[in-house]
Amino acid sequence: MLEVIALDATDAEAAQAGGAHRLELTVDMAADGLTPPVTVLRDVLSATDLPVRVMLRDAPGFVPGDLDRLRRDAAALREAGASEFVLGFLDADGRVDEAACAALVAELDGCAWTFHRALDNSADPEAAWEVVGGLGCDTVLAAGSARGVTDGFDVLGRLAARQGAVRLLVGGGLKAEHVAPLKALGATGFHVGSAVRPGGWDAPVSAAAVRSWANLV
Repeated sequence: MLEVIALDATDAEAAQAGGAHRLELTVDMAADGLTPPVTVLRDVLSATDLPVRVMLRDAPGFVPGDLDRLRRDAAALREAGASEFVLGFLDADGRVDEAACAALVAELDGCAWTFHRALDNSADPEAAWEVVGGLGCDTVLAAGSARGVTDGFDVLGRLAARQGAVRLLVGGGLKAEHVAPLKALGATGFHVGSAVRPGGWDAPVSAAAVRSWANLV
C-alpha cells in the first residue's frame, strides 16, 4: 500500500494518476503538517475517489495546542465528508498522551485512523506501539527513529513483527532502496511526501514519481 501526502486537489489528482492507494491530507509542511481547512478537504474529495486520511494537528510538536478546537475541527471535517484521520499526542515525559488521543478519537465515532510519527518521538517506540493499539487505530506511521528510516531500521523490523490488527505504515526519510528490505521484514505499507515532489514542498506531486513508487511497492 502506497500512501502519498497531498496538500491540495492538484496533489490528489497527480497521486491518483500515479497509482497511489491512499492520501494523507495535511497543510503547512513547514510545521510538519497541520489540520487542513474544510475548504481544502472538499476540493480534494471532489478531485479524487482515493481514501483520504485527514490530519488532526494544530501545532508543531506532539502536544495539542487547543484540544477543544481540534475536537471542533474533527466534527467539521466529518460533516464535510472526512471518514479517515491521522493524529497522535505525547505528554511531557514522552509517553503517549492517552487522554488527549481518546478525547479526539471520541469525535471520530468509529472512523479509521492512523497514529502518526509521534511514536518515533516517544520515550519508547516499542512500548508506545502497544498503547496506541489499545486506542483503536488501525495503522501506525513510523520511521523507527525521529531521525528517519535509515536510523530506525532495527526498530521497524521489530514493529513489523508485531503487526496484527494494527498495521505498520513506514514513512519519514523513506528511500527507494529501503523498500525491498522492509518488505522482507514484513512491512506492507509505505508513506511518501517529498520523495514524490522533485521540485520540493513548494512544487506539486509528480504523477510519474508516484508511479515509480507504486511500482516499487
